[in-house]
Amino acid sequence: MEKGLSRLIGRRWADLAATRLMFVATVFVASVAVFIGIGLLLKSWPILEARPLSELLFSSVWCPSRGEFGFYPFIMGTLWVTGLAGIIALPLSLLSALYLAEYAPNKVRALVKPALDLLAGIPSVVYGIWGILALSLGGISIGFNVLAGGIVLAIMVIPVVTSVSEEVFRTVPRDIKEASLAVGATRWETAKHVVMRASLPGVAAAVVLGFSRAFGETMAVLMVVGNVARAPSSVMDPAYPLTALIANNYGEMMSVPLYDSALLLAALVLLVMVLVFNVAARLALARVQRRWA
Repeated sequence: MEKGLSRLIGRRWADLAATRLMFVATVFVASVAVFIGIGLLLKSWPILEARPLSELLFSSVWCPSRGEFGFYPFIMGTLWVTGLAGIIALPLSLLSALYLAEYAPNKVRALVKPALDLLAGIPSVVYGIWGILALSLGGISIGFNVLAGGIVLAIMVIPVVTSVSEEVFRTVPRDIKEASLAVGATRWETAKHVVMRASLPGVAAAVVLGFSRAFGETMAVLMVVGNVARAPSSVMDPAYPLTALIANNYGEMMSVPLYDSALLLAALVLLVMVLVFNVAARLALARVQRRWA
């Protein structure tokens, strides 16, 4: 009796310790982004004191030697490239995931899944070199511009969104799909109205994961977008995303006053853009779920 009681107490203590340990780990992981944001804010504070935030965000003039730091061209370059990548990647990713989950034979799925995992693990600089050879200097010759950056970024995002979405689609219970087919729905109607609706939270998470990576992608994008500090007005114009600005210039010209602080402010702006994108995606998902409920 005493041994059984001691074992029960030991198991409860072990359960409590595991719960506390997991809580601490969760808090630590969640607080990393907060600490990064605070660190970037402290480092970029000198330029925020010297220049109004509205001037920094909406000025188009970038001339550090004259003390002019306008981030508007870089913010617009980031939005143009990422937005174009989303327009290209989302339909291809979701349709590919639906095909693999609902239509593809097991042999096809067994061949495609490792290929997706391989594409997702390729270093970004390899995609950048491929972009230069295939899109900028090859037979297509579209030049160094937003279109080249969007295509390369879309190819980088597609494997991530497709792979995660396919796994989510396959978790939908077979009973639900068979019930839809039993009342006369076609396979496409079942996939569109049943599988997609049931998988919406997971698909949204896959999209957020893929495009959070797209916002922060550096090497592949800076190699093909042209890196001209001017806000693009079409997909054929060159661009200069925030990531390329930081990668190209950090460590150089640090003798220029406020230059280091300006680049760290660019990193903070990029972090805020990713945060806003994630929050907006979650709010849109919640609205869609309420409408479909």
